[in-house]
Amino acid sequence: MIPLAGWLSKIFSLRNFLLIVATLFTLFSMWCGVSESLIQMIIGRVGQGFTGGAMIPTALTIVATRLPPRQQPVGVALFGMTAVLGPVLGPVTGGWLTENLSWHYSFFLNLPIGISLVVLLFIGLPAERIRWREFRDVDVLGLLGLILGLGGLTIVLEEGQRALWFQSDMICDLSAISLVGMGLLVAGQFVARKPVIQLRILLDRSFAGVFIVSLATGAALYGILYIIPQFLVAVAGYNAEQSGYVTAISGVPTLVMLALFPLLVRVVDIRAAIAFGLLLYGVSCLIDAYLSPDTSGPQFFWSQVIRGFAQFFALLFLNQAATDSVSRQYAEDASGLFNAARNLGGSFGLAAIATLLDQRITFHVARLSESITANSIAGQAIVRQHALAPLNLAIQGQAMVMAYADLYWVFGVALVVMIPLVLLLRPRPKPIGAGGAA
Repeated sequence: MIPLAGWLSKIFSLRNFLLIVATLFTLFSMWCGVSESLIQMIIGRVGQGFTGGAMIPTALTIVATRLPPRQQPVGVALFGMTAVLGPVLGPVTGGWLTENLSWHYSFFLNLPIGISLVVLLFIGLPAERIRWREFRDVDVLGLLGLILGLGGLTIVLEEGQRALWFQSDMICDLSAISLVGMGLLVAGQFVARKPVIQLRILLDRSFAGVFIVSLATGAALYGILYIIPQFLVAVAGYNAEQSGYVTAISGVPTLVMLALFPLLVRVVDIRAAIAFGLLLYGVSCLIDAYLSPDTSGPQFFWSQVIRGFAQFFALLFLNQAATDSVSRQYAEDASGLFNAARNLGGSFGLAAIATLLDQRITFHVARLSESITANSIAGQAIVRQHALAPLNLAIQGQAMVMAYADLYWVFGVALVVMIPLVLLLRPRPKPIGAGGAA
């Protein structure tokens, strides 16, 4: 839905489209909250995915098309606040509700938010007519290509490791479907009068850079947000609420810095800011690469603080770069592709985590097992005590810690290596009259 949002908002108008999806998202949230079976929950979550995915890129579209240039940095800062703090505060809120009340309230929380959003949409956006004639020029190939291409690719990335990748017929079939879908999407660019999404903007050097860096930051943002609570639950014995508080630490520096963004974006080269953010992201990961079985929440404090500053510089300035990189007529397409890149990057990151975690645990178990033999003092003591089961658990636990440390090394190095990609971006255009110009 994310890349389709621009096309649908052109047909229904931005106001009508957002009113529809916001209302449906709230209703599907209530459906999830009262679900009594897995099937009911799946239906509700699918509905949330369609309607919530439709809303993600429209926020940046509003910033690019409804605000004058001088106010856009303020809009980007507010949009960035939701994009960064949502994934950070979500685990805290959901964890507290789950531990102290019930998981149902994680969904019921969307009711007052949804009602407030609908009211603000009625007040804040002008009414426009629905353009039914646009359906006559629908890009059938592009629409089908997006569904098959991105849908197939997402499932391959999410389920690949669990299904042993290309040893699975399902993964092979979905990979082929995804390739066919991408081909149809490209074909639609040449056949359709009005392509469902304008891929030609990817040929622009600046937006291509934004797209690639968004993939990288998406992998980092969602990947690291996944690793920390998983480690704390599996190794340190934390519950959902406790691990949520640790992940929330990174939101504090971002929130504190938000007020400075409109000023900094005018005086700091946007490329330097994003490069600095990627560097801080890499450093925060390398700090966490020295994990031990005794590592718990307090040991993540400083890396999370650094990560909070990294989010501010990397994500918010990248949002601004996306807004500046294309003309206003392509704002909807750019917002869809930009947000799709971040989510797709998250899928790549999670797929890499699942694959590397399994492989590195197996590797470290083998290496640790080799170091304990029947001829060693430790090995003889274990045989005498018949304590083989505890030994196996200890080896598995240590191997898991070492595997998580490896993941942080991989993320840290990858983020630092990607810093030169910012050279693809262009600096922000100076406002008329700056530097003595007429």
